[in-house]
Amino acid sequence: MDYKLSKRVNAIKPSPTLAVSQKAAELKAAGADVIGLGVGEPDFTTPKFICDAAKAAIDAGHTRYTAVDGIPELKQAVCDKFARDNKLQYEPNQILVSAGGKHSIFNLLTAWLDEGDEVIIPAPYWVSYPDMTLLVGAKPIVIEAGIEQAYKITAEQLSAAITENTKLLFLNSPSNPTGMAYTAEELKALAEVLRQHPQVLIATDDMYEHILWTEASFVNIAMVAPDLIERTVILSGVSKAYAMTGWRIGYAAGPKAIIAAMKKVQSQSTSNPASISQHAALAALTGDQSFIAEMVTEFRARHDTLVADLSKIPGLKVISGDGTFYTFPNIEGLMAKVGVETDVELCERLLSEANVALVPGSAFGSPGHFRLSFAASREVLAEAVKRIAKFAADYA
Repeated sequence: MDYKLSKRVNAIKPSPTLAVSQKAAELKAAGADVIGLGVGEPDFTTPKFICDAAKAAIDAGHTRYTAVDGIPELKQAVCDKFARDNKLQYEPNQILVSAGGKHSIFNLLTAWLDEGDEVIIPAPYWVSYPDMTLLVGAKPIVIEAGIEQAYKITAEQLSAAITENTKLLFLNSPSNPTGMAYTAEELKALAEVLRQHPQVLIATDDMYEHILWTEASFVNIAMVAPDLIERTVILSGVSKAYAMTGWRIGYAAGPKAIIAAMKKVQSQSTSNPASISQHAALAALTGDQSFIAEMVTEFRARHDTLVADLSKIPGLKVISGDGTFYTFPNIEGLMAKVGVETDVELCERLLSEANVALVPGSAFGSPGHFRLSFAASREVLAEAVKRIAKFAADYA
């Protein structure tokens, strides 16, 4: 039979980060000594008190359907988190709990966008933003921000990109893949532009909020421009800060009408997130938060060493990040030395010749880079740098 698939599915590509991880796993299974630095998840174990809460939930019989938008206790805990950490006030009917941060984003795009609407996506971007936009029939409008501007868009770029068809702007800070965070002043400048375009909703992806080591505290656009809060949806979850990627709990906060629409979408797709995971997330948000600081301290130490070591390799340009567990070197110089035209080719060569798996920057809308995840031990990272350095030296 000739299977004629939908135009929407043919317009998108599989997640490149998952593809790299799968390729590395296949090579390892075949006996290759591969170092995989493509995966985007902490290498820490979920804290014991969170796991204990999940076990207790099972023993208490919390194994049935819950409300579509999450158990009341968890929604209140999310409200309390915003009040505590961000000085933002939300009611439970402004909160939607979903099966991971990606699910929250998909709910938003499905509820908000129509065919032909434009979505502004700063690049480098998280790999799923453009493809999710295409899936709902909207049009990604990419603004490129290179290393010379610390991978962050300017107010002038944003103003030039907005048209009468613009319906949504994505902001991701700290950023996957760059680790860069917008300052309060930078966000205020963007907010000034957005005030002139009331049809534009702002989706601020704060998944890495707590993995930040700048002197200034975390801020998002709702915090620095309170008048825009009715046009802002905050997207976050417990995956990164609490090492809970596999538990699949994300959440969104925003205007009641938009959250209600997102809930409607979720009711006809997945219904509620896993009940056990919700109780684990409740423990994460209400329990001892000291684990986060310990994890961030370790990530920063790895970051500092890694950036210093990578900067010594000819052909790489690296700037220090503000958070997350990624670094995003410009590799155009190394590409020229090796004699390849694309970052995809270079990453393929690094995998085949140096046994290091990295994600090419073109997957994030920024060709000429690669993303390196330092969610790995210091010993593993040191060996990876050694292999990349040897690879570069072979083509000197």
